[in-house]
Amino acid sequence: MREVKIIGITGGSGSGKSTIVRKISEVCSDFVFIPQDNYYRSASYISNENITAFNFDHPDAFDMELLEEHLVRLKAYQSIEMPLYDFVHHRRRDEAVTVQPRPLVIIEGLMVLHSPKIRALLDLKLYVDTPDDIRFIRRLKRDIAERGRTVESVCNQYLEVVRPGHFNFIEPTKVYADLIIPEGGYNESALSVLIPFVKELST
Repeated sequence: MREVKIIGITGGSGSGKSTIVRKISEVCSDFVFIPQDNYYRSASYISNENITAFNFDHPDAFDMELLEEHLVRLKAYQSIEMPLYDFVHHRRRDEAVTVQPRPLVIIEGLMVLHSPKIRALLDLKLYVDTPDDIRFIRRLKRDIAERGRTVESVCNQYLEVVRPGHFNFIEPTKVYADLIIPEGGYNESALSVLIPFVKELST
């Protein structure tokens, strides 16, 4: 059985984590992508008006046990039924998607490096470090365009839970990273170091 390698990518909301994944996909096609966002716990009582009633920027917002179980299965070259999340209605969907194992697994999300058990499963740990103002602007545009949010609700959520959550739970995990990438996928110098390593890891 071929050995499975797992790359974990974390950083604040809007830092450019997905861009890193896309850059990797341009040079390596034989991998599976696991968004940690799919493992959010359901909070269907949330709306634009009470958006901070559920803290999406706290480790407890994620089903870490299920995520760990799925990574262990993928590492053992076994398939998983990955959950899907509805970010408009803030709940886990009824359907799941079957994910077949591949030699390389990439997991991306806010709390990827928070859990010691999940960190222990990672072969390469990346932290995407992007200035707060840029991250906020990206988040604002995304949430309005893709998640039906209002400007007021995005701003309230950012000030009340997103910003504190970043400094309390996400930024401290930077110390566990093997590689810190300022400006995410737009940092060509960092990518020139990362990409050859990913190629070697996946061969």
